[in-house]
Amino acid sequence: MTTVGEALITLLEAHGVDTVFGIPGVHTVELYRGLARSKIRHVTPRHEQGAGFMADGYARAGGRPGVAFVITGPGLTNTITAMGQARADSVPMLVISGVNATDTLGKGLGFLHELPDQRGMMEKVALFSERVTGAG
Repeated sequence: MTTVGEALITLLEAHGVDTVFGIPGVHTVELYRGLARSKIRHVTPRHEQGAGFMADGYARAGGRPGVAFVITGPGLTNTITAMGQARADSVPMLVISGVNATDTLGKGLGFLHELPDQRGMMEKVALFSERVTGAG
């Protein structure tokens, strides 16, 4: 059975993505499992904000979408400035974030890095924000 991470990596490869920027974390394990079997190069910054700006710079320099992988909560919020700059300048950038279990979202249960409405928050900065719940 294909995982969401494997499906996303396959989709990125099909669209010509050859490099992603990010810091592996508990919320992105499946992305990195898919990445391990891929030819996509991974660059690890020291901070998620760096991942966002690296993806932005990569897109500007190479004319191809820049991609960042980040964890839920603070990992994602650390990319907001880079996302805002990319949007303002029409730079093609994709930020893929992990999320807590969907049955716990918005309930304020205090899970690690929980945000009340992560997708809604990103809609203010991104041109598109969606939650993927399955590989199919």
